[in-house]
Amino acid sequence: MPALPGRRPPLLLELDLTEVPAVPDPDDPIARLRARGRHQLRPILRALHEAAADRHVVGLIAKVGGALPWAAMQELRLGVRAFAASGKPTLAWAESFGEGSGDTAAYVLATGFDQIWLQPGGGLGLLGVGVETTFVRGALDQLGIEPQFEQRHEFKNAADQFLRTEFTDAHRLALDRLAESVFTEAVAAIAEGREMEAARVRELADTGPRTAAEASDAGLVDHLGYQDEAYAAMRSRVSTDAQLLFADRWRPKRHPRLPGRRRGHVALVEVRGTIVSGRTRRTPMGRQVGSDSVGSALRAAAKDEHVHAVVLHVDSPGGSAVASDTIWREVCRVRAAGKPVVVSMGQAAASGGYFIACPADVIVALPSTLTGSIGVFGGKMVVRKLLDRLGLNTGAISHGARSLMFSSRQGFSDDERERLAVTIDAIYDDFVAKVARGRHRPVADIEAIARGRVWTGSDALGIGLVDELGGLHDAIRIARARASLSADAPVSRAVHVSLLARLGQAKNTEDPRASMSAMLPGLSDIATVLGLPAASALRMPSITLR
Repeated sequence: MPALPGRRPPLLLELDLTEVPAVPDPDDPIARLRARGRHQLRPILRALHEAAADRHVVGLIAKVGGALPWAAMQELRLGVRAFAASGKPTLAWAESFGEGSGDTAAYVLATGFDQIWLQPGGGLGLLGVGVETTFVRGALDQLGIEPQFEQRHEFKNAADQFLRTEFTDAHRLALDRLAESVFTEAVAAIAEGREMEAARVRELADTGPRTAAEASDAGLVDHLGYQDEAYAAMRSRVSTDAQLLFADRWRPKRHPRLPGRRRGHVALVEVRGTIVSGRTRRTPMGRQVGSDSVGSALRAAAKDEHVHAVVLHVDSPGGSAVASDTIWREVCRVRAAGKPVVVSMGQAAASGGYFIACPADVIVALPSTLTGSIGVFGGKMVVRKLLDRLGLNTGAISHGARSLMFSSRQGFSDDERERLAVTIDAIYDDFVAKVARGRHRPVADIEAIARGRVWTGSDALGIGLVDELGGLHDAIRIARARASLSADAPVSRAVHVSLLARLGQAKNTEDPRASMSAMLPGLSDIATVLGLPAASALRMPSITLR
């Protein structure tokens, strides 16, 4: 019904979830430029969790589809379900759920809404979850490049694509369980959202994909129609004169503060990207999060008397062992200052990403978060045969029996290989011990679930590597409660900009070999060809769930 004259019109929140909303990086001008014009993730999540309490907001409508990462989808779905719990109507519409690519994650997101509309000419690619790995050892052999790595232990498969031509039994077992865990979670979500038996959902996945008409007949969607028809149907449910408002533009009503008073708040510290020494920066290979930058933010949070708790948001596959250890120490210092630390895990918080999370008071993961990977590897690529084929000769002068130990122009000697193994073992033992300490469990318990194995958030909960399943909103709620703050206590990004930090942005004085080698596998492969040494890396294998 239309709004009365002089009354504020009702608001219908609108979303475009065909791609992951942007997370602007205040430290990265290029990332900020890329994010311009895109909808913002944090304001969207806030609106999904809080806007239903606004009496002027009457419903939620969203366009869904596309290849969404599983963890991002689950974070958004938690918000949609929180909004829907208010009883206000929600509607998802899609042009198609996959034109050959599946888009199962996008459909799982849609099942969080109380109605699903699908364009008549579209389709539904509910197909399941798969993992593929390309092994490049055969190509390396043809090129004359020999990978020489030490891994701890059998599940630490980050270098397997370079070392081998096929899955080991341990590698296959781990990936099989990852895919099974994510698929089981997806089936449960669809079954709950569509009021179906889980067995029926699996049957539909095994017999897909489907046309729009077939999806409707199977009860996977509620209506077939175009965008204008979906919006008209939604307005008929809420109010014909409801105004559309993008969810990230919604703002909660804040109570005015008394002059001169600052409220206690939660500090948010982000770790997004490959962990390296030095300052956070963007490279052609992606974002590198620096231990100097993260450590500075954590120290600032520890010293600020108005910060009562810290939420550490980790979305990282790991990286440098030394840099991870540096951040680990700063997390411990925040806790020693009497401030609770709650970790929120994103798409991945594995290897070095788990290393920095393990000392926290509480660890919160999404069901499909890739975590664990408690292990280490290190070594180098030997390119001597390639250089010989190219007619390139190498002259070398050295002082010290092992001064060229990490040269990519020669392989490890037996003594050097033995020494490398000792250092890898020491890092692994230290990693396991710190996890045991952080999780308050015997080392033997952690050793049994470590050995480099990657787990989903759901499985990590079952084996005690994480404490709860949920998203960033849940981590903030827990942090507020742990610090005895009000439910609406503000959250602010922890930053520390000193003169030294400003100079660091203009001139990075760290050893470039350390930053490049920490990218294993990836940029370090180029680094080793150039003769740069490879550091010990705490990094999980590259895994894409489709």
